[in-house]
Amino acid sequence: METKEDLKALAIALNPAVGFWDPLELSSQNFWGTSEEATIGFLREAEIKHGRVAMAGFVGYIVHSNDIRTTFDQVAQGVPKGLSAPAVWDAIPEAAKWQIILFVGLMEIWRENKVVLEAEGQKHYMSGGKPGYFPTFDLIPHPTPFNLYDPFGGMADASDEKKAKGRLIEINNGRLAMIGLMGFVSEAAVPGSVPLLKGVIPTYTGEVMAPFVTNIVTNPTGWSM
Repeated sequence: METKEDLKALAIALNPAVGFWDPLELSSQNFWGTSEEATIGFLREAEIKHGRVAMAGFVGYIVHSNDIRTTFDQVAQGVPKGLSAPAVWDAIPEAAKWQIILFVGLMEIWRENKVVLEAEGQKHYMSGGKPGYFPTFDLIPHPTPFNLYDPFGGMADASDEKKAKGRLIEINNGRLAMIGLMGFVSEAAVPGSVPLLKGVIPTYTGEVMAPFVTNIVTNPTGWSM
């Protein structure tokens, strides 16, 4: 399991100019009464996971803001063009939103499953397992086209040095994507809040922190449905 000293060494490898920066001292906490090492495992997993989602979201924001639609996605085809990226989300049906959220939830359940991890000789990230590791789908009876951890087998024969470098690149890219995506959302919600993006990001007048607000219909009695 990683220690605080390991985090400091990782921080130098990621960005020597910034180094180790933990103003809230989260790495010294014991989440849920576990241990400092388990807490570090949780934080490492959370950062990698959020970085991956942010990288996809960063690209997705640009794609939707430029009215790019795929022909095989009938839901996307039904969304009007000329909308900002958050407005595109508002425009898709509620059923489509729940489908996305439920899919992500299933992926989370699979990632956290002790039986699945042990079948591959792995441990939970709070018990000494690899932060960022996503198990294969080999235990699923139905065949799956690829695995999420290394879908195209590009890292199967990679050296330890190449894998280590790839992990550093992924974390740095994830951090930049988180900053970039929040920059997009901030400029859209509060025009001028990000000077470099002023006039580039379309204004969004909806509520970015309430993803289902446009699907809530208030009836004459005042009850929300």
